[in-house]
Amino acid sequence: MQQRAVRTREVLLRAAAEVFDEVGYTRASITKIIDRAGLTAGAVYFHFKSKEGLARAVIHEQAADLQFPQGDPGLQRLVDMTDYLAVEMQRNTLLRAGVRLAVEQNEADLQKYAIYEWWAERFREELVAARHKGQLLPSVDETSFASLLVAAYTGTQIMSQLSTRRTDLPGRISGMWRCLLPALAPDEVIEQLTIPVAATEAMA
Repeated sequence: MQQRAVRTREVLLRAAAEVFDEVGYTRASITKIIDRAGLTAGAVYFHFKSKEGLARAVIHEQAADLQFPQGDPGLQRLVDMTDYLAVEMQRNTLLRAGVRLAVEQNEADLQKYAIYEWWAERFREELVAARHKGQLLPSVDETSFASLLVAAYTGTQIMSQLSTRRTDLPGRISGMWRCLLPALAPDEVIEQLTIPVAATEAMA
């Protein structure tokens, strides 16, 4: 019985993510999510009391499918993480829906800032490791830079979505790093990093 309940919740979460990803919070409805999930209204309300509850779950669990790059902690892994996320934003519905809802949550009155803090902490951990390796400039504050990186990434993916439906997001993230790295690390460290090349640059 418990396993069935877990599976039912997972089906609902995935269906909700698909609907939120396609139409956003305001245009999504419980009816659309029920139809997408192929379940009854009772099953939905057993797990989630409202559309708002579903949206909060999608925001909170947006990273559930992610498998972050391996390798030594530090700047290279941080760069690799953001490149991986750019690709996942193109194909991972749960991540994409969670990010969309996090951006649009003022419209939905969800007010769930914790997910931004969660991402900032993931980035901060890599920056702290980079500090221990001597990769950062003395003036860098790891906590502040991690928050800045979350903000920069969020804005970049929004612009990419509006411009190309995120098809150019990996290239935009590479460009973001080329702007940010000089404020983060010495030249000799930057020279040792591998920054993914955008497809348009590779063909030039």
